[in-house]
Amino acid sequence: MPEKSRSTRILPQPLRIVAIGILILFLLPYVITPLYAVVDPISTTMLSRRLSGERVERHYVPISRISPTLPLAVIIAEDGRFCSHHGVDLAEIREALAESDDIDEVRGGSTITQQVAKNLFLWQGRSLVRKALEFPLALWIDLILPKRRILEIYLNIAEWGPNGEFGAEAGARRAFGKSARDLSRYDAALLAATLPNPASRNARQPGPGLRRLAGLYVARADRAPAAADCVRARR
Repeated sequence: MPEKSRSTRILPQPLRIVAIGILILFLLPYVITPLYAVVDPISTTMLSRRLSGERVERHYVPISRISPTLPLAVIIAEDGRFCSHHGVDLAEIREALAESDDIDEVRGGSTITQQVAKNLFLWQGRSLVRKALEFPLALWIDLILPKRRILEIYLNIAEWGPNGEFGAEAGARRAFGKSARDLSRYDAALLAATLPNPASRNARQPGPGLRRLAGLYVARADRAPAAADCVRARR
């Protein structure tokens, strides 16, 4: 009898294997993140496209070889408090929740660090489960990696074109036929404006809405020259 009761308290071997597998998958991003201080990563979307035989164009370039106009434009467009938060912008989340009637329709509130966590380790689409996994990962990434490195990774894994163009270099060459190091302020603002949906927002042939948005980012950059100080500082 004692033997039987003891055995019922132990998970069957198949369930133990599944539980261990889930635990490993959960912890793996936390183990891998420190390696990305020196290893140049690819995103899950890039990996999925390569495995399915779809086109992927990405030329990883260090942030020192990207025009400083682009990091500034991206921070202004995507995450204005990037330099001051710790991976998750609680103030932005509260604002997004206040402006939404349905939690499933909440948009915004996703920092650059959260997008790095999602693109490196999770999946696309809107999901509360993904958000729940994304939050602690973003906090961990911000703790482990310098701001400059986080933004460098983001600039090199963001999707910047409708046909498998990833990263600032591929995006700049597709849109303007020039290297990311040669982008003007307006070029950079146009690229930043396409980030929410590069499949439908075309920096090569911008419509009036995209041009207006880019002009707004340029104006904001003029008023916030120190917005990217944490990226310029080598900590």
